[in-house]
Amino acid sequence: MSSPPPSSPCRPEPAMMANRPDELPPRSQRIFAWFRWYCRRYYFPAHFHALRLLPPTQCLAGDHSDPDPAMPLVILANHPSWWDPVVCTLLSARFPTRVIYSPIDARALETYRFFRKLGFFGVEQGTARGAARFLQCSRAVLDTPGTILWITAQGRFTDPRSRPVTLMPGLARVLARWRKPAMVLPLAIEYPFWDERSPEALAHFGEPLQVDPSRPISAEAWGGLLAGRLEQTMDNLALAGISRDPGIFHTLHTGRAGVGGMYDRIRRASAWLGLRRFDGTHAAAIAVRKTKEIGDGGYP
Repeated sequence: MSSPPPSSPCRPEPAMMANRPDELPPRSQRIFAWFRWYCRRYYFPAHFHALRLLPPTQCLAGDHSDPDPAMPLVILANHPSWWDPVVCTLLSARFPTRVIYSPIDARALETYRFFRKLGFFGVEQGTARGAARFLQCSRAVLDTPGTILWITAQGRFTDPRSRPVTLMPGLARVLARWRKPAMVLPLAIEYPFWDERSPEALAHFGEPLQVDPSRPISAEAWGGLLAGRLEQTMDNLALAGISRDPGIFHTLHTGRAGVGGMYDRIRRASAWLGLRRFDGTHAAAIAVRKTKEIGDGGYP
């Protein structure tokens, strides 16, 4: 498959871009920015306790910034949940100079048509036409400065504990045909319940893979490398998640805590009458109870 002509640099403009074969999929940066703000301000806090990022490997700076803004970048994520697009949208803020494009099942895109304006492009799974479109759009993204090809290559919802990690072959085929330097950054995501009624969203960027044009690798070999590196990243996040220790994560966003409803209204009023600051978290409630028991002569 021949390479498409170089695309012009992707600019954050509100208009939807054309979708000719030699150009990027349609996208509106203005709508994407609004959607990310909405997720951060309202949608995510209503459903999660926090978004926590495990400290990065040495490839990333301490602020989780872009490892090399000039290099074509692929983010390879696992696909544990329906919530992945929301969480990935929030994580995209760690790459402020780049524009995001993501493949999605064409049938799902028909259901969530709004995603077209966010840079999602539909791919028919299991067909030659779908494979050709994925290769075409992926190469166009990688050929455009200032972009990210953000992909959940498992191709379906998969429990993050499932081993071995298996991936769809499309990305490996793209990288086997790519003849320029590029970077693949693995991303692990999972949604455990810790101490609150809402789940945590945990994420971790792993050790990157470098695409070296002077050392071509077959699609089969790329498939093994990608799956192995993503599995390693998922294992690291799983161990951190099992610890249930928020202190080893960077907390990016916080949501609701406590029981909610009338019960928390009563607790809030009680704290106000006692001239105390109300903290609705389960950990705070346990700490208050232990303090009271110690004061009453209970267990130390």
